[in-house]
Amino acid sequence: MIVTAIFWFRRDLRLADNPALAAALAGGHRVVAVYIDDRGAAEMWRDGGAARWWLHHSLTALEQSVQSLGSRLILRSGDATLLIPNLAAELAADAVYCNQVEEPWALRQQAKIAERLRRDSRALVAGRTAFLFEPDDIRTQSGAPFRMFTPFWRACLAQPSPAIPLDAPDSMPGWSQTVPSETLADWALLPYRPDWAQGLRRRWHPGEKAAQRALDAFVAGPLACYASERDRPDLPATSALSPHLRWGEISARQVWHAVTAQAPPSPHSDKFLAELGWREFSGHLLAQFADLPTHAMRPEFEHMPWRTDQAATAAWQQGRTGFPIVDAGMRQLWDSGWMHNRVRMVVASFLVKTLLISWQTGARWFWDTLVDADLASNAASWQWVAGCGADAAPFFRIFNPVLQGEKFDPSGDYVRAWCPELAGLPNEWLQRPWLAPPAVLASAGILLGRDYPWPIVDLAACRIRALAAYKGLSG
Repeated sequence: MIVTAIFWFRRDLRLADNPALAAALAGGHRVVAVYIDDRGAAEMWRDGGAARWWLHHSLTALEQSVQSLGSRLILRSGDATLLIPNLAAELAADAVYCNQVEEPWALRQQAKIAERLRRDSRALVAGRTAFLFEPDDIRTQSGAPFRMFTPFWRACLAQPSPAIPLDAPDSMPGWSQTVPSETLADWALLPYRPDWAQGLRRRWHPGEKAAQRALDAFVAGPLACYASERDRPDLPATSALSPHLRWGEISARQVWHAVTAQAPPSPHSDKFLAELGWREFSGHLLAQFADLPTHAMRPEFEHMPWRTDQAATAAWQQGRTGFPIVDAGMRQLWDSGWMHNRVRMVVASFLVKTLLISWQTGARWFWDTLVDADLASNAASWQWVAGCGADAAPFFRIFNPVLQGEKFDPSGDYVRAWCPELAGLPNEWLQRPWLAPPAVLASAGILLGRDYPWPIVDLAACRIRALAAYKGLSG
């Protein structure tokens, strides 16, 4: 007797290295593949506009891959806690397979679905693909979760290597009868009026095949210089795999094994794996501290005298602060849905410490504008910059955007790419145009306040203000 199973795609939009899908197919089932657009499930963390753009194109690619195996992807929208059990009943499926999403709202959702399926004598079979190393295996000697990255990563590296990735299936026996499905057009995931996604289309190619190409290109090229060039936003020195990982178009262990297959190990591959480790660390933190996205891990920061300054916040969001490296980063984010990691730290420090605006404000903006918006990494990274999270940078470590720009964009190519109105300035003045002599500004065709803004704050005064606010927390 052929038994029907449902495979529920969630944050694993790929066929290769998909353990739950492999388990469903291994049972000789007819497998009905489904994706649920449940915009209410994530509560306050619904996907932002850039993420929805990515999802549309990733699902388009996934539909094509599923069809190539002889099946189809069923699309439904609504409450997954009702839709999944109802679909199982409709198809007389004995089990629903999925891979677990390691976020608090998703775990609650999964538990409700499992309970409803049990009432109908059906099973929910959940795999785990989000982590390289399981949180229960990575503990301090006292059994507590790690709060410092270095010992955390040391403990991870002491574990056996992640399992070898699974191959994609050769076929997917599907349901022979018609199963009603919505269409991606029904979901209106793409921006329409206005269409602000031109930059995303220029920069990105979502989907599993594109993810594998990006990984292959990184391993064959930038990986060889990663440790020495990774902090340079003016160079193509990073993997740019973060959105592919966020949507599960490629798994962390696929990345791990592609990198470790390069022999012998090098400082560059070790550094890249450690950066993958920071992603892992963030996920483990969220698994242990469910309020990580909203509340500081250091409780004294709940009393930080954050400022409300709508004009300054808007200037930061729009890349109009008058500090070129900050403005370049924020414009890159708006145009492409992504920002270089070094620049993410600079713009975050500027918002939280220079402007003294809460890290939650920045995290919400990144959530809505990043194609790689990941709940764990976004929250942990903002808390790291703000000095209130795990293994955080001290609050008094305030990035000076001028010095950061001069150090990590020494040629000025990054700033000139995203702030073209400054392109004519010599490097000497590029990161500090307000100090340039009038003749230099005139020669470059720049009138401050018209072509490029004056700085919205005084860095020295803001540093004094930030340190005073921090000192007030302890006494």
